Amino acid sequence: MADVLSVGVNLEAFAQAIGAIQALRSSVTRVFDCLKDGMRNKETLEGREKAFIAHFQDHLHSVNRDLNELERLSNLVGKPSENHPLHNSGLLSLDPVQDKTPLYSQLLQAYKWSNKLQYHAGLASGLLNQQSLKRSANQMGVSAKRRPKAQPTTLVLPPQYVDDVISRIDRMFPEMSIHLSRPNGTSAMLLLDIWSKSNYQVFQKVTDHATTALLHYQLPQMPDVVVRSFMTWLRSYIKLFQAPCQRCGKFLQDGLPPTWRDFRTLEAFHDTCRQ
Repeated sequence: MADVLSVGVNLEAFAQAIGAIQALRSSVTRVFDCLKDGMRNKETLEGREKAFIAHFQDHLHSVNRDLNELERLSNLVGKPSENHPLHNSGLLSLDPVQDKTPLYSQLLQAYKWSNKLQYHAGLASGLLNQQSLKRSANQMGVSAKRRPKAQPTTLVLPPQYVDDVISRIDRMFPEMSIHLSRPNGTSAMLLLDIWSKSNYQVFQKVTDHATTALLHYQLPQMPDVVVRSFMTWLRSYIKLFQAPCQRCGKFLQDGLPPTWRDFRTLEAFHDTCRQ
């Protein structure tokens, strides 16, 4: 077990990071204790307010200091030499009876198979969108020859039209960064940084929901409406930490704010509340 953990991991920094986590938790606890105790032990109201603000600021500075220290140590810890981001399932490789229960190797194979399936499904989808499906004359009869040829679903739009649409969307959402790139000539690519994995669970969930939204907003005949609808949905996260859940009315559930936004109404829900 020591050999597995020592590959690519700074154990000394790892131990210090654990201590930093404990210090951060203590600092956060002191902040909530300060809020719970409120203004006490002063004769005048003004004196109580000043003392409360001073103590509260000191505790917040402590939280900020401990958080910066934890981030510094996390960069020194390093990462295990694991090519597949399977989270805690990597602990299965430490099972001493691997020959009897080869769960980890089977999980790796399933992960590789899932990646290949997703890749080939994307290729197949692109080919099907570029070609119109036809029926033979034997199936359609003689009248099929008189019918007009079905038009493909892909659209070829002039670059100026695409630039105008993106420019209008950029003006609609000034607080969001949108960049249009053409790496291969006239084909345009809209750059949104929704793929970089965050260190925080709340933003990981937002990324998962954004991926679902990309699959939901599909209208090949009106691409400008698709982009504008998705950007409107994405902009609803501007109040991620301010909007309560529309079902339970709470701001936090299991330590997380409502991360789901309804595709039609843009209302906020917790994952368990939207079912």
